[in-house]
Amino acid sequence: MARSHSMWRLGIPLAGLVMVLDQLTKWVILSQVMQPPRGIEVTPFFNLVLAWNRGISFSLLTNDTAAGPFILAGMAGAIVLGLAWWLGRIDRRWPAVGIGLVMGGALGNIIDRLRYGAVVDFLDFHLAGWHWPAFNLADAAITVGVGMLIVDGLFDKPERAK
Repeated sequence: MARSHSMWRLGIPLAGLVMVLDQLTKWVILSQVMQPPRGIEVTPFFNLVLAWNRGISFSLLTNDTAAGPFILAGMAGAIVLGLAWWLGRIDRRWPAVGIGLVMGGALGNIIDRLRYGAVVDFLDFHLAGWHWPAFNLADAAITVGVGMLIVDGLFDKPERAK
């Protein structure tokens, strides 16, 4: 059991770091870069934009009701609690990092929903007129974390029963 507590010491600070960096980047975008809001071409395939996501990933389940942000924040909060429970039960670094990334990203987006009623997205990648949906650091952390958990689930060899 002592080993799983060491995964808490890895996953929880990582979640906090992701959450803080996510909120910091959003603060810079809202208070400095997007004054006034506009599209900023950074490279031929990357722009900075300001988009408000009132749904979940890729604006699915978009909800403009007053309760919508609280419902989605509550769902994400329940997922964070489940991930925290899982983090306390594992004893390997790879999935602990993945869980920490997902938790931090989810917490960053929960803060947005409670503060603004929507998630702040600003990274816009595009190619040949096709744009990937705008996203943020929290979304990137969630994607990488979920990818790590999938790789772990597919390729980690479980110990044989003793």
